[in-house]
Amino acid sequence: MIKAVLVMNTQGKPRLAKFYEFRSCAVELKMLVVSWMLSPSLDARLVYKHYATLYFVFIFDSSENELAMLDLIQVFVETLDKCFRNVCELDVVFNYSKMHSILDEIIFGGQVLETSSTEVLKAIEELSRLEAASNAMNLVPKSVSGWRTR
Repeated sequence: MIKAVLVMNTQGKPRLAKFYEFRSCAVELKMLVVSWMLSPSLDARLVYKHYATLYFVFIFDSSENELAMLDLIQVFVETLDKCFRNVCELDVVFNYSKMHSILDEIIFGGQVLETSSTEVLKAIEELSRLEAASNAMNLVPKSVSGWRTR
């Protein structure tokens, strides 16, 4: 099971954090990562990949394979690259909800759902289309009985 997904910049500032297991010390992400790395009593492993100015970190238990997690990071980054045209730190900051949507299409509740970046993109495009259609609908009538509009 995947316990957490973190995206941090090169200065160590968290840009995206998604936890699938409750931890009371989630306030300090750096301390959390260090404690998971150094404590042999915890059933947790950590893999990361560095792309440009971002570190993609996956924390998971012993039921997952390290190479599979590295591949999942690659799928996540490929999907982000296709979605944002060479993802950078500003894309993460300004498209926070879209990043979470992409991650939710790949991982849900700590379990891997989809490993194909094209399928994830199809789902995100459909979600964006539905969101645009709902925003385009006029939810407030122009005139309400008894009220005049000018």
